[in-house]
Amino acid sequence: MRHFPATLAALFLLLAACAPRTETLRTGDLVFVGIPADYSLDKDSMDSAITDATDDASGLNLIHTAILEIDPQGREWIIDATIKHGVDRHPLDTFLRDFTLRDGSLPVFEVMRLRDDSRAEEFVANAKRYLGLPYDIRFAPSDSALYCTELVYKSYLAPDGTPLFTAAPMNFLNADGEMPVYWEQLFARLGEPVPQGIPGTNPQAMAQEPILRRVNVRLR
Repeated sequence: MRHFPATLAALFLLLAACAPRTETLRTGDLVFVGIPADYSLDKDSMDSAITDATDDASGLNLIHTAILEIDPQGREWIIDATIKHGVDRHPLDTFLRDFTLRDGSLPVFEVMRLRDDSRAEEFVANAKRYLGLPYDIRFAPSDSALYCTELVYKSYLAPDGTPLFTAAPMNFLNADGEMPVYWEQLFARLGEPVPQGIPGTNPQAMAQEPILRRVNVRLR
């Protein structure tokens, strides 16, 4: 029987230890939708305006956040807030279709998990209480409508009821410090000023919260 030299055996073990381990999806995981910074969006879309306001130097713009649920039969569900569905629970396949890009490709999906996800079922149950509410196009912090990260913010709570995630002054300006026309027109039609600086959340900042870690898993 042939034996590997000790150096080769040690190298094999080192490579095996360093190889990324594939994980499985869990209830309570957060799915962040990302597009390359140079991807051309319809300039009249909300996604484009969000991209302008949350552009990241890493080259990936996170434009949406959704909550994942695995039911007892192992089926994968998404709970999120979108203009199309409002606050809704639908199969993962529906989510993937909704976020398919114009060229037929999928965006980047980054799955993040709480470092302590022992209360994940509770957070998902909290999110389900908001099902049926409309999407919050005003991005107001205290009304009966929710935007994507606002749903997460109000659902992932500490035992004392305080949010686990951080709210910060919202920014609607683009990288040049200018207000995109989309936001000016939207809030003019609502008869309200753009809520620049009002406390809120966004996918780019939420993904960087230290209570989250990236999960090595593919949605499809």
